[in-house]
Amino acid sequence: MTFQLALCQMKVSMEKRQNLAVAESMIREAAGKGAEVVALPEMFNCPYSNRFFREYAEQDGGETVRYLSSLARELKIYLVGGSIPELENDNVYNTSFSFNKEGEIIGKHRKLHLFDIDVKGGIRFMESETLTPGENVTMLDTEFCKIGVAICYDVRFPELFRKMTLDGAKLVILPGAFNMTTGPAHWDLTMRARALDNQLYFAAVSPARDTEGPYQAYGNSCVVNPWGDYCGRTDARESIVYAKIDLDYIEEIRSQLPLLRHRRPSLY
Repeated sequence: MTFQLALCQMKVSMEKRQNLAVAESMIREAAGKGAEVVALPEMFNCPYSNRFFREYAEQDGGETVRYLSSLARELKIYLVGGSIPELENDNVYNTSFSFNKEGEIIGKHRKLHLFDIDVKGGIRFMESETLTPGENVTMLDTEFCKIGVAICYDVRFPELFRKMTLDGAKLVILPGAFNMTTGPAHWDLTMRARALDNQLYFAAVSPARDTEGPYQAYGNSCVVNPWGDYCGRTDARESIVYAKIDLDYIEEIRSQLPLLRHRRPSLY
């Protein structure tokens, strides 16, 4: 079985309504070209900055969720809605809402690991100053396969993706916004490693780079196959990445190189 995946690497502006309009345009283009699963970037409706997260935050069922739900229902696609700032009980979460072809929410992933780093000569960013971490691993049940969803810094923790793999995931979608310090150093290496270690498809979708914005995203959205090769990739510009997800190829690779069966969990 195969299906078409599309990653919408969109430029994020200061205006929420404009961001929603850009997202809609790219989603419609992707669906029109045959994509059955479409994904948006991390914080696609909001500038990526601590000072904006609470201001732009919406409750579950807010404007953005309703907007994405209606698009998924109209276009008959599975839609992984990147992530948005979500407000609940005065806490702000970095949350990804996912929808089925009827527009129903089938997954809500709150970013598990908050991006608190201070790189000498690079970047200091403390998400924990405004965000609260989630508590649940997120898996989507679709007609094609199980799909794991995680957000950006979650990718640094390989145990999470091994758990998804053992729970049946054949594809992981990661909305992420690496910066110009961590992106050139680790983006490609990390995405390829997660796909290779777990012998699944790994799709990372970034915002496009905006040199005038408050945060410089690395871009380079990509899809990596179970052999660790790219089957879709772009640069820093606004663009859509398309990739064919071949579930039979996963089984072929796992049969030829049965590393998941060779694990020794009694030792580690």
